[in-house]
Amino acid sequence: MELHRNRGALPLAVVCLVAGVMVVAAAGDGLLRLLVALGVVLIAGRVLVGALRPFRFVIGPEGLEVRRPGLRGTYRWEHFDALAVDGASRLVGVPGAGLPPGLPATARHPADSRPAVELLDLTQVREHPDEVVAALIRWSGGRFTDARTLSAADLGAAEFDFTVGLRGYDIREVDRLVRRAQDALAQGGPAERRAARAEIEQARAAGLLVALRGYNTGQVDEALDLLCAALTDSDTPTDRTTPA
Repeated sequence: MELHRNRGALPLAVVCLVAGVMVVAAAGDGLLRLLVALGVVLIAGRVLVGALRPFRFVIGPEGLEVRRPGLRGTYRWEHFDALAVDGASRLVGVPGAGLPPGLPATARHPADSRPAVELLDLTQVREHPDEVVAALIRWSGGRFTDARTLSAADLGAAEFDFTVGLRGYDIREVDRLVRRAQDALAQGGPAERRAARAEIEQARAAGLLVALRGYNTGQVDEALDLLCAALTDSDTPTDRTTPA
């Protein structure tokens, strides 16, 4: 399956670029107008260059063929330990032992926060995300997870791998909150899940403890967002008791 870049912004970028150049030419001594026009030209030019850069993304039985800004190569499925489409519609891959070195791990696997390489932003291609997901499920050999529909059971069993560094969220507090949420997802009923969600929300509202050595704050925030969403989705109206 070959994907195609979405060039929907190209006509607008061309129009803005032409209009900006015309305003620059007619600006005369108007400094403010000149600066605004130059800003429009620069933004439109950047969008235009991005839309015209070489792009190729193919999903097939052997792996991925990628040629886009910042990433170029042919990657076999076994080069990745896991792949996923996250909640922001990004395709990310957790590097495996055979993946060539040098690829920047700028993302995280949505189920367990392992460092991952951002392979593609699905909002920038013409094909519908469901078509891309279907191809990944078909060819990736069981490595793929569609985290847009990550189940409560998946999150309840996930092993979150947070990066530890200087000045991060207190490790013990985060571990306690994550364990509390996962226990509620795996074994608890509606009341336990509501209580676990409330505990996380109260802790975040008060401000999670920051330690000299702790978990990466962005990774923890993303994981807690996922857990709270799963705890909320599991709390259906039929779970609630009705007063007599």
